[in-house]
Amino acid sequence: MTDAAVPDDIGRLSFEAAMKELETIVRDLESGELELERSIAAYERGARLRAHCEAKLAEARMKVDKITLDPEGRPTGAQPLED
Repeated sequence: MTDAAVPDDIGRLSFEAAMKELETIVRDLESGELELERSIAAYERGARLRAHCEAKLAEARMKVDKITLDPEGRPTGAQPLED
């Protein structure tokens, strides 16, 4: 993901790492123990992480959609992705 709105550190995260950080942020926000400014910053980062995860899932979905199956439903190959 190379969106200018996504910081480089988030753009380099795997889906799993981004989800783990997002879960930590949600837990911290739900605890109610963060100061207001830290809560706002955490919320903003969480929104960027969520967008990154959604983009990663969309990429994966496109790849899965391109897998070709034989009549019995077994994978036989893949079609090239169009960018």
